[in-house]
Amino acid sequence: MQIGKPLTNLLLGLCAGLTACGVPAGDFDHNPETQAFITEMVERHQFDRNQLEALFADARKRDDILKAIARPAESKPWYEYRPIFMTQSRIDGGVDFWRANSAILKKAEQAYGVDAAMIVAIIGVETRYGANTGSYRVIDALSTLAFEYPPRAKFFRSELEQFLILAREEELDLREAKGSYAGAMGYGQFIPSSYRSYAVDFDADGSRDLWVSLEDIIGSVANYFQRHGWKLGQPVASRVSGKASIPESLVSSDLKPAKTVADFAAAGISSNPKLRKEQRVALLQLEQRNGPEYWLTTDNFYTITRYNRSPLYAMAVFQLSEAIRNAYQNREY
Repeated sequence: MQIGKPLTNLLLGLCAGLTACGVPAGDFDHNPETQAFITEMVERHQFDRNQLEALFADARKRDDILKAIARPAESKPWYEYRPIFMTQSRIDGGVDFWRANSAILKKAEQAYGVDAAMIVAIIGVETRYGANTGSYRVIDALSTLAFEYPPRAKFFRSELEQFLILAREEELDLREAKGSYAGAMGYGQFIPSSYRSYAVDFDADGSRDLWVSLEDIIGSVANYFQRHGWKLGQPVASRVSGKASIPESLVSSDLKPAKTVADFAAAGISSNPKLRKEQRVALLQLEQRNGPEYWLTTDNFYTITRYNRSPLYAMAVFQLSEAIRNAYQNREY
């Protein structure tokens, strides 16, 4: 979404303190926390105070965002969460996306060592392959959560800071950039700090565009996974065989693998497909209608949780990637 205006030119189009232009005061321009934030941005990053005051006079508090963040999909049990993403239309869409962008995906796989199916699945789960990249103005979303959502105000205040810096670096239009209710942007839904840290200019045109450039989009997801430890061709998860009762104490409280397959085998726990005995794994429990379901998950599974910390999310991405891979390899054209 390269609107093409530097931050200074962009904000000069807004009257400093919009009330002087006959525009009603905004939801944040007289908020003490907003004013303190503006002061920090001026002192720490040399932003212009008048321009930032004009920006926040234009920003709006979104009550629908506060409602949305209070009921995330990841709060659902697995048996309700999985059907959101494991649909035939999302699998077919993934095959179509892979076919349309096979050269870019191959290039990214070779450059970053990340499976094409995993890149496609991430984009499929996040935005249905770019069909829904978000309709909220990022400035509204991040301002609402930074100044009106105490449980995570510190985190979103930091993301708001990163967004302003990102807009200056990439010449994004602060008033037009849109994303999710949490301020995530583009096909891969990168929050501002991730955009700045992991987005890449994969098409070498001088900018990192996660809304339009499919090369930048695919390359950036691949770079994110590589930077968080993804190993090409290595297993992700294997379902535990049988329905024997498994002690709660063996279920991993941390998704970071700490035991080996051999350790779990000694406790009578095996999986299908088989994993190497020395493979480090964690034991994941998922809630099904008729009782728990167990999986041995690897370091690659843990890497998916660096994109979204929910194990439900990671499992949905993994299962979708496998379904897309199978359909892509088996479909006849």
